[in-house]
Amino acid sequence: MASGWANDGAVQEQIDSTIEDAIQRARSQMGRGESLTHCEECDAVIPEARRQAVKGVRLCVNCQAAHDKEQARFSGYNRRGSKDSQLR
Repeated sequence: MASGWANDGAVQEQIDSTIEDAIQRARSQMGRGESLTHCEECDAVIPEARRQAVKGVRLCVNCQAAHDKEQARFSGYNRRGSKDSQLR
């Protein structure tokens, strides 16, 4: 049942869009190719166990933790479905 200006199924479309965006973001962050022996950012040695456990690893544990913390700030909110973004 639609309410206001929303058409039938608008809520489900927003949920589906949010999930699709999260899947695309996760896939884009997956490692590809050979793992590096040294971190891209700080040049620290990446342990062999980490290189084998994470395919295509490019960052050391500390840099990856900082990167993950930064990425967490941008997840979980779908601007495409927001009424504010549609009014601008």
